[in-house]
Amino acid sequence: MKIDSPLLVATSNPHKVAEIAAVLEPLGVAVIGLDAAGVDVPEPIEDGETFEANARLKAVYYARHAQRPCLADDSGLEVEALGGRPGVHSARYAGVGATRGERDAANNAKLLGELRTVPPERRAARFVCAMCLADAAGRVLAETRGEFPGVLIDEPRGTNGFGYDPLLLLPDVGLTSAELSPAEKNARSHRGFAARAMAQRIREAASGTQAPAPRA
Repeated sequence: MKIDSPLLVATSNPHKVAEIAAVLEPLGVAVIGLDAAGVDVPEPIEDGETFEANARLKAVYYARHAQRPCLADDSGLEVEALGGRPGVHSARYAGVGATRGERDAANNAKLLGELRTVPPERRAARFVCAMCLADAAGRVLAETRGEFPGVLIDEPRGTNGFGYDPLLLLPDVGLTSAELSPAEKNARSHRGFAARAMAQRIREAASGTQAPAPRA
């Protein structure tokens, strides 16, 4: 499997590009986001019912439009007390906000409102990240998944990260995801785990030790 360098990552979110780059580039896989690559096409409708389905949809869509291999991810927060919500709707959970910062604030406010009567011992949650790599023809080459468990708190803490990071507390260290340094977060996060697994798949495919079977 030949991977163009840098590898196209199907996002215009600079935070996601930076997190994926921090994991993949030390392993020899340079990455570039849609904006930097000059890929200007309408966003696909993410109507999949799972993170895997949406990651696959985006990887195939952008790979075909850019005519180069593309890595896409879909990620979000699953809250046990809410039956897994917001799940695949995490990014636009509140349905308002013109900018990413406004959407994040509105999403966090809605989530905290729904958890107002939920006691701390029932606030288990996890970030989930599904990644998909497609070739230039839109064939799926590899898929990976990572999870990042914790519990949700009442007040946002920390300035690193984005989205729901300030609300997910990691009990073993007493810090939220947004209070971790970038290196600490990548070492244990859902996206870091999925990216490291994807890097391994890319290396195996390039060396011919375990080439992923293409799929339509």
